[in-house]
Amino acid sequence: MRKATITRKTAETKIEVTLNLDGTGQYDNRTGVGFFDHMLDQLSRHSLIDLTIRADGDLHIDDHHTVEDTGIAIGQALVQALGDKIGIRRYGSFHLAMDDALLRAALDLSGRPYLIWNVDFPSPKIGTFDCELVREFFQALSTHGGITLHVDRLHGINSHHIAEASFKAVARALREAVEADPRMSDALPSTKGAL
Repeated sequence: MRKATITRKTAETKIEVTLNLDGTGQYDNRTGVGFFDHMLDQLSRHSLIDLTIRADGDLHIDDHHTVEDTGIAIGQALVQALGDKIGIRRYGSFHLAMDDALLRAALDLSGRPYLIWNVDFPSPKIGTFDCELVREFFQALSTHGGITLHVDRLHGINSHHIAEASFKAVARALREAVEADPRMSDALPSTKGAL
């Protein structure tokens, strides 16, 4: 079973993440940050990874620690659920259009974290949510999930659409990468012998 539960507790946040890589995109995410919950719901639905998140963070300061630590916990849960990575596709990419926004995401579950983030937002906030936190989330996910991740904004004039398309594009790329490869079900997708 490719499932995991991670609990991360610091002086700033307490985060619990439960995920199932072989789910149907069911979600129940409650971080206390409304727009971020909406993005996490998109991540789950479009990756088909079942995701339940409970976060209690220092929101009286701002949303930063909650968003970043949630990314860390999801990354750790992905690593645990993927196990030895035998039989997965490993790579995924997707172009996602959402109204004015066109985003491209490409990733490798290589175990070598690296983020290339070519996404600019025309406004600093979406409601009360700081747009810079979108990058912070993906940096944490990439680092703690061992993911080489490239995200590029090809078009977009609406910050909400750009952010949402980012999450959806990464979700679809992740869906492809974690899927079982029927032609390599007993093999590691690497010539090195380790990922």
